Amino acid sequence: MHRPHQKLPAPGPAREALRQKGQFWTPDWVAEAMVGYVTAGGSDHIFDPAVGAGAFFRAAKTIAAERGRQFALLGTEIDVDALKQAQQNDLTVNDLASVQITDFVSRPPRAAFSAVVANPPYIRHHRLANSVKRDLQKLGASLIGTPLDGRAGLHVYFLLRALQLLAKDGRLAFIMPADTCEGIFAAPLWKWITVNYRLEAAVTFTPNASPFPGVDTNPIIFLIKNAEPTTHFFWARCASAHTAQLKTWLASDLHITGDALTVCKRELAEGLSTGLSRAPSGERASGPVLLDFARVMRGIATGANEYFFLTTRRAAELGLPAELLVPALGRTRDVLADEISPETLKALDSKGRPTLLFSPDGRACDLFPPAVQAYLAHGEALGLPRKPLIATRRPWYKMEIRAAPPLLFAYLGRRNARFIRNRANAVPLTGFLCVYPRRSDTAFVDRLWAVLQHPETIANLGLVGKSYGSGAIKVEPRSLERLPLSPVAVAQSGLEFNRDRSLSGAKQQPVQPFLPL
Repeated sequence: MHRPHQKLPAPGPAREALRQKGQFWTPDWVAEAMVGYVTAGGSDHIFDPAVGAGAFFRAAKTIAAERGRQFALLGTEIDVDALKQAQQNDLTVNDLASVQITDFVSRPPRAAFSAVVANPPYIRHHRLANSVKRDLQKLGASLIGTPLDGRAGLHVYFLLRALQLLAKDGRLAFIMPADTCEGIFAAPLWKWITVNYRLEAAVTFTPNASPFPGVDTNPIIFLIKNAEPTTHFFWARCASAHTAQLKTWLASDLHITGDALTVCKRELAEGLSTGLSRAPSGERASGPVLLDFARVMRGIATGANEYFFLTTRRAAELGLPAELLVPALGRTRDVLADEISPETLKALDSKGRPTLLFSPDGRACDLFPPAVQAYLAHGEALGLPRKPLIATRRPWYKMEIRAAPPLLFAYLGRRNARFIRNRANAVPLTGFLCVYPRRSDTAFVDRLWAVLQHPETIANLGLVGKSYGSGAIKVEPRSLERLPLSPVAVAQSGLEFNRDRSLSGAKQQPVQPFLPL
């Protein structure tokens, strides 16, 4: 029987509670496909380390009925309320009798399992206490020999712990967000996995086929076997929600496909290099990338936008001098066009939006004018010097400095045109990346901007960014520098490049993108 997707509450406390627990339930058509894969090897049980509302237990009962056999339902769960919901979803007390109430990552079962299946809690790193993150990094180091970057979320450690408990020739199916193979921690994680286990397949989804509509994440199913690693794996893209073809394919040992699935066999080395969430790269010529023409930096991190990022009216009320105020942009939603000008800032200011960055230098507090001293005292009273980022600055109020970049990149957004021409001489906060062309003359900058707006260049963002739901992409500075540019657009623009990153046909003009702190 088909059951509807989990109904997500509206943004607010209820939605935030879901995010804190990382609880987004797996729909039946996906759960049954995953259980079909892990049990196709002959296991007499399934083990789910995050039982939640019981989607995989229900799927196992369905698969058991179809095959005329029974599976022992084993698992762990930390949230008793989630198990109560499972009993409302066609599971009995007996179905849940072997579920241990425990923290799977820190207190795992003392057993090995031949069929492990899960949708682990998606709790991102910034929602974890520092003490928890330290413990998780120690766990990662003990398992793979090196601590993972602190930006690895809890779901990554669920995967590591589950692999540790996977029996010889056992099968694992995990549905996880794309950051599992796109994050800064991904390279050492997948190197360890693919050296010690066999990656059999990765299943991705088109936006309209997402198992979690309305959730801002890009899910992937990883299918892994505790067997000798191989040099190839299957990569699939599912283009139709609720399709039975996914279940058929996974239960057939990856042999039978249909028109709702695009499946190809990929070299493991290529897949790890390109990214498991991304389509095969094919044979790419060493064409132009953004680094050939520009450098990229993140925007300014204030540590407390509500204090440092001000409206013109608020700055005037405080009596802050003009020399300590810098025109600035904070939110991507404040930029509706592909170009900003002084008029853009005036329009934002008229709507009461902040457009000025309070940017004190490093002089002693008593050397500032009285109005500035009073505002700095107010900041101390608010406890700002103790905030994590601000506490690293000496003195706490000394602001990062950036030259106004000629081009901006929307750090995280759903609009097709992500590159913005900055004619307002504004500095961006962390909602944007700063793009500093290697030459500063207007003609060069405008030609580069045209190349960056080309549809082929925009499409290539998927090759370097982290993907989220509904087509959203997040790109880090070094990744953006690797963005392949449209060779056609580069040729049409008249821009030339050399692989040594120096410009051809003109003396390179150095850019000073920021001043020493």
